[in-house]
Amino acid sequence: MLALLLVAASLLPLPSGLVEKAFHGRSGAYVQIDVQTGERYESDAKACAAKFAPCSTFKIWNSAIGLQLGLIASPDAPFWKWDGVKRNVAPGWNQDQTLRSAFAVSCVPAYQALARQIGKVRMQEWIDRLGYGDRDISAGIDVFWLPAPNRKTILLSAIEQAELTARLAKGDVPFSTRTQAELKEVMKVQSTAKGTLYGKTGTGTDRGTRIGWFVGYVESGGKMNAFACRLEGDGVMGADARKAVESILAGQGLL
Repeated sequence: MLALLLVAASLLPLPSGLVEKAFHGRSGAYVQIDVQTGERYESDAKACAAKFAPCSTFKIWNSAIGLQLGLIASPDAPFWKWDGVKRNVAPGWNQDQTLRSAFAVSCVPAYQALARQIGKVRMQEWIDRLGYGDRDISAGIDVFWLPAPNRKTILLSAIEQAELTARLAKGDVPFSTRTQAELKEVMKVQSTAKGTLYGKTGTGTDRGTRIGWFVGYVESGGKMNAFACRLEGDGVMGADARKAVESILAGQGLL
């Protein structure tokens, strides 16, 4: 037992300067966990433990809950009928959505509608079962993951994000095999000769700090590594965090 604890607490070695180079001078946090061994890398202990709103990275778990409850039939079944309101955030929002398309374009109104279908009681039950962050959904069933002035969202750290996706990667989450398979299918964002990348971005301004998230995992060479990246700074986006992660993983030969 002691040996297992020592392995789980050991550090995952990353090439020197790899994360710093990928961050391009921006503040933030990067956590990577070897799913098989439990070895992990944390860029900065304080930053990695700091809790922020998950923004659209919560779509991973919103999707899983919707699939598990049968509110979403399959990744390509009709999921959300466009309400006719033209939104300028992203062109891809102004149309009917499947789960696959809504996840890809990060369609907030579609996921807000899903959260309302799930309802406060069931959502809280699933948040508790997952152990998701501070578990606080009191801001409102369709906004609790979205930061806004004078609104306290659910909060979690980069460490917690990476630990959750590590559990998903190895099948250690309270969802059926089918739900997990369909969720991973929509999370797939890139495949190369070296590996396959699964993840979700998130962008927002939380308590005055602009943040960009990218969380997920990579399969490469028969191994899986979970990760969570949060960048901070003016104008930062989830897409910037994804680019940083891709650079870090490529630097390790994983992508």
